[in-house]
Amino acid sequence: MNATFEIERLGAQGDGIARSESGPVYIRYALPGETVTAARQKDRADLIAVVKRSPQRVEPPCRHFGTCGGCALQHLDTEAYNAWKRAKVVDALKGAGIDVPVAPIVPCVPGTRRRVTFAGRRTAAGMLLGYHEALSHQIVDIAECPIARPEIVAKLDELRGLAAILAAGPAPFRMTVTATASGLDIACEETGRLADAARLAAIDFVRRAGFARLSVGGETIVATRPPVVMFGTIAVEPPPGAFLQATAEAEDAMAALVTGHLAGAKRTADLFSGSGTFALRLAARAAVHAVESDAASLAALDRAARFAGGLRQVTAERRDLFRRPLLARELERFDGLVFDPPRAGAEDQSKQIARSAVPRVAAVSCNPVTLARDLAILTAGGYRVTSVTPIDQFLWSGHVEAVALLEKPGRRR
Repeated sequence: MNATFEIERLGAQGDGIARSESGPVYIRYALPGETVTAARQKDRADLIAVVKRSPQRVEPPCRHFGTCGGCALQHLDTEAYNAWKRAKVVDALKGAGIDVPVAPIVPCVPGTRRRVTFAGRRTAAGMLLGYHEALSHQIVDIAECPIARPEIVAKLDELRGLAAILAAGPAPFRMTVTATASGLDIACEETGRLADAARLAAIDFVRRAGFARLSVGGETIVATRPPVVMFGTIAVEPPPGAFLQATAEAEDAMAALVTGHLAGAKRTADLFSGSGTFALRLAARAAVHAVESDAASLAALDRAARFAGGLRQVTAERRDLFRRPLLARELERFDGLVFDPPRAGAEDQSKQIARSAVPRVAAVSCNPVTLARDLAILTAGGYRVTSVTPIDQFLWSGHVEAVALLEKPGRRR
C-alpha cells in the first residue's frame, strides 16, 4: 500500500525511519527531514518518490546505486555521513553506561577498499558477477565499483571471465578478491567441483591475466607469484581467503593507535591476531605472544616473523579464545595487550582481562554494540577508558570500526 512518510532519523543500516501507528517503518534511500511516498510492506517500505528533499541529499557517484545492495548511503553528503557513523559508536557506549569522549571519525575515501567479495552465478544470459540487491538473493552484475581499489575495478572483465570457467553449474558462489603488492589474490568458494579441464583452463587464464594466486575451496590452484601484503614494514603472505582489514589506510590508523598506546611495554599479547596485523608491528619494540584459532593465519604470521629482520621474539599459540580464553593468571606475564575479535566481540576473554593486572589494553572492534559490552566488563574490573576512536573502512555502509584504549590505574609496567 502506497503512503506518505516523514523521515525522522537514520537506522543502524542506513535506512530512513518514519513513525507510524503500528511502529517504525524502514525506508531504504530516504533521509532524515524528507517527506517521501513509499509502498509499505509491514515494517518496511520501498521508496517511490521524494516529495520534500533533504539538503543533505547528494548525487550518488555509482550508476548501480539504488539497485546494488553493496552501499546504503551514497546519497548522503560526507559531513552528515561521517557524523552518523560516529554517532553509532557514541550511542552504543552511552547505552552501556560508558561516559567517555569519542574522537572525530577517521574517514574513508573512495577507491581504497583492497578486499571485496563478489557474488557470482552462471545464467542462460551469461555470467553474473557483482553484489546482491538489498535484502535479496538477486545478483547485480556490476561494471564499476567506486569503493574498490582501481586495480580491482580494472580487472572486472577478466574476473568475470575467470568466474565463467570456475562455475560448475548455476548455483551462486563467492569470489573474494584482494589487491596485494604482487597482484590480485582470488579466493572462490561454493563454485562446485572443479573438473580437470576447468582447472587447466583456470591456470592458463590466471597466468595470462597476470593474477597472483587463485584458490578454490581453500585449495591453491595456481600461484604465479606469492601475494604479499605489508603490515608496517613486514611482508606477509596471507593464506587464501584470510581475514584482512578492508583498507590499508584504516589498518594503519588502527595500528598507530595500538602501538602508540602500548609503547614501552616489554611483553605484549595480541589476541585474535590473524596473520599479524598488530603483532608484527608491536614486535619491533616488544616480545609478542600471538593467539589465533585459524592455523593458516597463524602459520603466515610465524613465517613472516621468522624471515623479517630486527624483530623481538614472536611466539604463536593456536587457541579458540571463545571456547578457551586466556585466563587472568596466564595474562599476568604481559604488560600490554590488544584484542581484535570478530563481530561477536570477546565477552569471556574480556572477563579474564578484567581480572588481570595488565596495565594497558587496546580493544579493536568492528561492532560498536559488542565493543560497548566488552568495555563495560573491563571498566567494572577496574579499567579506565582513556580514548575511543571511530574508524571508517566500509564506505557508505552501516559498518564502523573503533579502537578503545584502556588503563588500569595503579598498575605499573
